[in-house]
Amino acid sequence: MSTFKNADGRGILLEMIRAIQTNKEYLGEIDGLIGDGDHGMNMNKGFTLYEEYLGTGNTSFTDGLDQLGMVLFNKIGGSMGPIYGTILTSMAEIGEDAENIDLPLFTEMLKKGLEGLYEIVEARPGDKTLVDTLYPAIQALDKAREMGKSFRDALADMKEAARAGRDSTKDMAAKYGRSSRLGERSRGVLDAGAASCFIILNAMADGIIQVLQ
Repeated sequence: MSTFKNADGRGILLEMIRAIQTNKEYLGEIDGLIGDGDHGMNMNKGFTLYEEYLGTGNTSFTDGLDQLGMVLFNKIGGSMGPIYGTILTSMAEIGEDAENIDLPLFTEMLKKGLEGLYEIVEARPGDKTLVDTLYPAIQALDKAREMGKSFRDALADMKEAARAGRDSTKDMAAKYGRSSRLGERSRGVLDAGAASCFIILNAMADGIIQVLQ
């Protein structure tokens, strides 16, 4: 079964940083339709601050997730800092002592991230939040693992499930956050958190694929 070295985290983290920076305006536009429009700006701020912190140094994947999570938790406004901070630091916790990360461990890391999130928010699948992206991504990894698929193929399945989950939020009515005030009028627009979660998972998968052994 293919794995990647935990020590090869820098490239994966940089892939995630670039993806958020590239999509800053896109996320702001989505958020501006039913929210306050600052999601792209805030996410870009947090990921760029982490990039500055990382500098030219190396990092393990789990250390990088933990450090990025702490930056997001402490440095960006609104609810998304604590939300993403919790997901990423929870992911890092379960894999911190691993030398190599395989499909089962990566799946468990994402599950731990979701479990951490569930401890601080009431949102569940169907509520038009990033949970609608993260949950099906984890389900796809679990299914791929049960079917004996390779890590690479499982990541491809994860990306497609995350994309479908993001897209599903367009037909949902928001139940949490500022957009929930719009009720049924929030239908027809993607959830910004679901969109940024897809961007992060997609970039994370692409980064991992580059270092798979």
